[in-house]
Amino acid sequence: MSLEIYGLILLGLLFIVIFVGFPISFTLITLGIVFGYIALQERVFHLMTLSVFGTMMEAVLAAVALFTFMGYLLESAGLMERLFKAVQLISGKTRGSLYIATVFTATLFAAATGIVGAAVAIIGLMAGPVMKKARYDTGLSAGTICAGGTLGILIPPSVMLVVMGPVLSVSIARLYAAAILPGLLLAFLYLAYTMTRVALKPELGPPLSDKELDVSKGHLVREFFIGLVPPVTLIVLTLGTIISGLATPTEGAALGCVGAILVATAHGRLTLKVVKDSAYRTAQTTSMVMVLLAASTFLGVVFSALGTPKLIASTILSWGFSPDVFIAGILAVCFILGWPLEWVPIVVVIVPIFLPTLIELKTNMIWFSILLAVTLQTCWLSPPVALSAYYLKGIMPEWELLDIYKGMLPFMFLQAAAVALIFMFPQIALWLPDLVFGR
Repeated sequence: MSLEIYGLILLGLLFIVIFVGFPISFTLITLGIVFGYIALQERVFHLMTLSVFGTMMEAVLAAVALFTFMGYLLESAGLMERLFKAVQLISGKTRGSLYIATVFTATLFAAATGIVGAAVAIIGLMAGPVMKKARYDTGLSAGTICAGGTLGILIPPSVMLVVMGPVLSVSIARLYAAAILPGLLLAFLYLAYTMTRVALKPELGPPLSDKELDVSKGHLVREFFIGLVPPVTLIVLTLGTIISGLATPTEGAALGCVGAILVATAHGRLTLKVVKDSAYRTAQTTSMVMVLLAASTFLGVVFSALGTPKLIASTILSWGFSPDVFIAGILAVCFILGWPLEWVPIVVVIVPIFLPTLIELKTNMIWFSILLAVTLQTCWLSPPVALSAYYLKGIMPEWELLDIYKGMLPFMFLQAAAVALIFMFPQIALWLPDLVFGR
């Protein structure tokens, strides 16, 4: 039996074992050792050591831990609550004002943190009870909160883009620049949809009462700027320095951590318990990502040594599919796999299988990366799993899960429309990085 066929067997076993429910990182290492020994004998153990240490020594991946820590610190700082209330009051006489406040706050929070689960929980805590009290529609409210919370997976400083950069061999700074317009496009689509629904059916989002709006303009302006200035400053410290080239992604993340500490201190939330909790959660998240990265790198080298990627690439190319059809097929596979799996194994295990074919087809990897990111973002709202629904259900137990699902579905289709728009008009993703960095 040829080594290429062994590689195909490895691929089949990988999918079977993952779907059975075995821990993914240990599965990758075990399969890598077994099939690597077939191709390389004892050298596979040296290769495993080299792959693990090479991944752990990748300086840019330190940004994963730093951005995660920054996000958890900001989660405890509570500055988004003040911004949400200020925007809510400013637009209070407008029907659907709470939808406006939710999307605006979620977009800014995503640009300041880059994590998803925390964003859905925090926005749910802020907006859910207020929406219920104001008699807003449960489904539309739930959909807006969940969709807004998922923006953190795409809008920089997205942790997923930091991981995706080394895997696909693309610049993280370019990825960050490329993700800004698609992220804003999604926020615009969310706002357009909610405001259209409210215009057609006003009872979905009644305006706030005069009693609720009875606050002084001075207080309103002060709360708005107190809520707005810290996250905007953090965005400038992180995204601004990275995209302008003044700092590497790791240095920008370190600046963001310093800024998050200062923000938490200014809001009186920086306690030893908060720091310990943020550090512990950061260690959990980062360990999972790094172990998976090291294991997938090792398996990927073994897979390449077997020669199977070249076999798959040459076979697919011989079928004569156009590049667009092939890319659409990859996105469909990743979307389906995004139901049972989180984004980490899809990015570090599944996508590299198709990487040689994408390279042969001369695919623009920045464009493909953004397409993949928006597709994986869609999985957060896609039944039967839809992790965002369970985050929100934990925050608002009185909301029925079925109502949350129904409310999320239109937003999932909006995300799918965004994928289609970026697919058909690549400049949505490519215009800004080309402008900043050149072609």
